[in-house]
Amino acid sequence: MSMANTARWVWYPLGAVWQFLRRNGKRIGVSIAGGALVIVGLVMLVLPGPGVLVIIAGLAILATEYVWAQRAMNFAKRKASEAKDKVTRKKK
Repeated sequence: MSMANTARWVWYPLGAVWQFLRRNGKRIGVSIAGGALVIVGLVMLVLPGPGVLVIIAGLAILATEYVWAQRAMNFAKRKASEAKDKVTRKKK
């Protein structure tokens, strides 16, 4: 094996990682940001803070890339609408 082939072989894994990050960078960023917000929101359910709002924000970010998060957002919207309707019916 020549010296040029050896150097190429050593750097190949880094090249593969770089290509993966270039192709999937947005999805990785969305996953990290949305996941962090969901985790912080779950912590805020126990500690003081707007936990539910932060969880919804995290799901909204995740919903840009994942179908399961979009379904969870639709479920949360439907339940919120039902709760709002139930409260407004009791007032009348």
